[in-house]
Amino acid sequence: MQNIVGVSFDNTDKITYFFTNNLELKKNITVIVEKDNNQKFGKIVTDIHSIESKNLKEKLGKIVRIATKDDYQQHQQNLKKSELALIRCKELVKKYNLGMRIIDSVYTFNQDQLIFHFYADERIDFRDLARDLASIYKTRIELRQIGVRDKAKRVCGMGPCGQKLCCSRFLDEFESVSISMAKNQNLSLNPNKINGVCGRLLCCLKYEDDCYKQCRKNLPSIGQIAQTKEGSGKVISVDVLGQKFKVDIPSKGIVEVEIDGSN
Repeated sequence: MQNIVGVSFDNTDKITYFFTNNLELKKNITVIVEKDNNQKFGKIVTDIHSIESKNLKEKLGKIVRIATKDDYQQHQQNLKKSELALIRCKELVKKYNLGMRIIDSVYTFNQDQLIFHFYADERIDFRDLARDLASIYKTRIELRQIGVRDKAKRVCGMGPCGQKLCCSRFLDEFESVSISMAKNQNLSLNPNKINGVCGRLLCCLKYEDDCYKQCRKNLPSIGQIAQTKEGSGKVISVDVLGQKFKVDIPSKGIVEVEIDGSN
């Protein structure tokens, strides 16, 4: 069994799990964590959980230590320097007339790497930009191009449900979402209704898709000819979750039919 604990960064709702490294930890204390040879400053937001190694879905980092006052001051300095680096990088992008939008900049805790995330419609030759940034900040520079969904994840925002975006709160990966999912749920195909702030289909369409597919198994499609106790007619509407549909029968008019066959 392994002991793990959830940590959040930069006051976001996203929780990342780390091995406790046999440290005595509790909620709301700040810690220094390490993953992929990079250290970060974060806050513990869950209790300690025990889990079997075989049930871990990914390689986890570890808690290095409980943060000290010096660590907190270092973190604050990193945030201020990151903000200044973001401004400077945007100025250089304008200078070189590059078709890219810088989303944010992040220093690793020890300032051994400065990472810029940017969005662009096409591939960008940013070699001159990277060379200037390395000359200014004397550290390893990394420029990462992200897509529109990743952009929304980093910038955050509010979804049509009134809550923070799922991608910013808990989604680790973007799963494939198709228009057929919206059709299965009888949703309006108006882009303003089924697209998220990123302009792509709402991630939440995926959540209930399996349930709707299961409920649709014994239901006819709209436009299909269905046989009922009152006669045959064309299906004009389907209530997936209610397990019923309406049929327009020429001799009877509109008849509602439940999935068990009653009408």
